[in-house]
Amino acid sequence: MEDTGYFEVALVGAPNPLSIGIAVVFIALIIGTLAAFILPRIQKGKWSDLGPRMYSWWVIVGIIVAALYLGKMPFIVLFGLISFLALKEYLSLAPTRKEDRPIILLAYSAIVVAYWAIAIDEYPFFLTLVPVYLFLGLALAMAWIGRTEGYLATVGIIYWGVVVCVTNVGYVALLMQVPPMELPLQSPTGLVFFLLVITEVNDVAQYIWGKSFGKNKITPNVSPNKTWEGAIGGFVTTFLIIWFLGPVFTPLKGLPLALLGVLLPIAGFGGDITMSAIKRDLGVKDTSNALPGHGGILDRIDSLTFTAPIYFHFLAYFALEKF
Repeated sequence: MEDTGYFEVALVGAPNPLSIGIAVVFIALIIGTLAAFILPRIQKGKWSDLGPRMYSWWVIVGIIVAALYLGKMPFIVLFGLISFLALKEYLSLAPTRKEDRPIILLAYSAIVVAYWAIAIDEYPFFLTLVPVYLFLGLALAMAWIGRTEGYLATVGIIYWGVVVCVTNVGYVALLMQVPPMELPLQSPTGLVFFLLVITEVNDVAQYIWGKSFGKNKITPNVSPNKTWEGAIGGFVTTFLIIWFLGPVFTPLKGLPLALLGVLLPIAGFGGDITMSAIKRDLGVKDTSNALPGHGGILDRIDSLTFTAPIYFHFLAYFALEKF
């Protein structure tokens, strides 16, 4: 029961914040599904993508909640798979050549090693694997095979993809290794749940506020659908949730919590438009069509690639002795 004790109590015992939070998420899914049925009939054409989005959300939430319930290792494996699928989408779009296959294989191997380090709880090795050793290894491997044409560009493109898809996403799984004794009123599962919820709430709130009131474009050359109204609405919504529910799910409070409330919605927005800029550069709308209404895996986790490291290091600096 070491992996799932708190969560198991949350599901079968007396109600607590985690079980209530999960129930609220499913209630929100039901409301969203009803809205996806009603709104397109009221405002024709405006909410046409809401139905496919809600279908995907049911699948996403179901898989993640199941992994959380099953415990630490299944959750780590799930996020290792997510990193693999995200990196696969990225590398399938990135301008690489057949000659780069050994380098791409090296990039994929980083997923196995990084998540192995998370599984055995070797944070220092995880922290240095990609930024130091893979960075040097990619450069050396490119030189070893004699690939000098586009050398810097290829190393940079592949390295960026691994940092974003493996290291940054890996911080979510690494939260499951927080010792429960450091969280007397919370749990590692609660930390993960809160990160995922606030990141997605920020995205959903921007979408709803923007669809409802958006008029003024914020990044017209990068993401034409983004508006100031959506960004501000998402920021305020996310900040309030962090401020009021942060002390329930995390050990943060006061100024650190307020700073987190300011930085996370900005980071989520930053991850979104950064991926939009990359897709513009590559001439594609979505990274794949794996998730109806959302695009690809990388489209869905673009905000998380920015929020996860910030959230983890805020906790590590202000609250967690282990890290």
